[in-house]
Amino acid sequence: MLDGTTWRVPSMRHKVSAEEWQARVDLAACYRLVDLYHMSDLIANHVSVRVPGEDAFLINAYGMLYEEITASSLMKIDYDGNVLLAPEFPGDTQYGVNRAGFVIHSAIHKARHDLACVAHTHTWAGMAVSTLECGLLPNTQTSMRFAKISYHDFNGVVLDLGEQERLVRDLGDNNAMILRNHGLLTVGRTIPEAFNALHRLELSCRTQIAAMSCNSPMIKVPDDIVEKTYMNYQPHVRRPFGVLDWPALLRKLDRIDPSYRD
Repeated sequence: MLDGTTWRVPSMRHKVSAEEWQARVDLAACYRLVDLYHMSDLIANHVSVRVPGEDAFLINAYGMLYEEITASSLMKIDYDGNVLLAPEFPGDTQYGVNRAGFVIHSAIHKARHDLACVAHTHTWAGMAVSTLECGLLPNTQTSMRFAKISYHDFNGVVLDLGEQERLVRDLGDNNAMILRNHGLLTVGRTIPEAFNALHRLELSCRTQIAAMSCNSPMIKVPDDIVEKTYMNYQPHVRRPFGVLDWPALLRKLDRIDPSYRD
């Protein structure tokens, strides 16, 4: 409905499987959390999730703020960019999928079936670090989690399908990548896992920029300690990231505004 103050997309719950609906709710929550933790960029950027059991993924409609996104407002597209299921937007509104978002996200979803979620941001801290020759420094315990982070060199706005092979190659087996002169990207086997990585990577970038801004020498942690700390963050030595965080984060969203579940 559209009444001048409320912009609401009709529910899609009856049109999708229970598994897809749960993926939609979690993805909408992720968008709200990205906004809540100051990592959104108006209508730009994207978080996507693979539709369980299908060669398709969910992504935001290009034109909505992250704070507006609901489970029913997400676009369902295949790896070729064909829209499989679109929301019924209010009035005569017609939104599609951002081209750059499709190129980046479809590349990873198509190549990495072990992953479910891809998140990409243009935050001030992430963009700042993406311009530094030194890249992300392992100067805090948090940033040491990303001591072996991937990098992807800038080649213009990601509109060319020819860029997809390089994106997948540069990501490798990592769960995080800095797109040089561009921004940040994280992936995960689940939405909570990808969001946790994004939150911590963003925090690492903010901390580095703050420390460098002090114009004072930074303490260099010995390489062996960095390696030991990095290994402590690897999947085989701890529970999956996000397992404990996610239920608490959903409770937080429900206290603020539970409309993401619609």
